[in-house]
Amino acid sequence: MRKRRSFNDKRRLMEPVNQEALDSIVDIIRYGGNPEHKRNPGDFGLTPPAQPRPDKSLCDEIGVFRKAEAERILRNGIKRGLVSERWSQGFPQNIWSVTADGKPVEAQLENAALGVYHGYPMPQSDYFAQAVRQRWSETDG
Repeated sequence: MRKRRSFNDKRRLMEPVNQEALDSIVDIIRYGGNPEHKRNPGDFGLTPPAQPRPDKSLCDEIGVFRKAEAERILRNGIKRGLVSERWSQGFPQNIWSVTADGKPVEAQLENAALGVYHGYPMPQSDYFAQAVRQRWSETDG
């Protein structure tokens, strides 16, 4: 896999966390997925089914093959307040979370009208992964 040379340095965690706004969307958001981040399409219903790109991090590498698992991880990020300052049509542009085995993941809003996201593991070379781990460790799950 070709390594990314740069990451979005405009990413910011919401401070302070607006828990009321997060509670209002936690049951609404959905995970859609992106074929570029999948080697195995699992049950995501992607079109095309899988189209991994060599420069993209793959969900397969962290063992996320089921849509329900991806949505659980996404919702855990919201419950812990790991969302971006930037919002669009009532949804945060980004949601971050950490898998059960400690891997940070990032999700981006792909359909603001429906609250649908796609996500991927954060590369170790992404400086923001440490901020995600830090916030995760400071919050109750």
